[in-house]
Amino acid sequence: QVQLVESGGGLVQAGGSLRLSCAASGRTFSSYTMGWFRQAPGKEREFVAAISWRSSSTYYADSVKGRFTISRDNAKNTVYLQMNSLKPEDTAVYYCTATGRVRGTRQYEYDYWGQGTQVTVSS
Repeated sequence: QVQLVESGGGLVQAGGSLRLSCAASGRTFSSYTMGWFRQAPGKEREFVAAISWRSSSTYYADSVKGRFTISRDNAKNTVYLQMNSLKPEDTAVYYCTATGRVRGTRQYEYDYWGQGTQVTVSS
């Protein structure tokens, strides 16, 4: 069992940066692929980024490539999402998630979810 708690969301102006953190419980954190999804009002939840358990592989949605960076610190049981050059369309609730699969970009591929943290980008 893995419990996930996100933090770091907030209000930022367009062009600004935020870093989201996700603290995970459980001794097997390092064996999970970790991901971030987001859900904007009135829209479906969408994949943002994922990182393999050894940090050897990262995956990004086209909409965030070059602006967002996912990383993890297995010693701290924490995964991060550095978000730069933020746009109003990045406004959403961001969810941290974990899977025992090697990789995943679909919601159904993930087993554990956090409660989410709100990110609002003003124009």
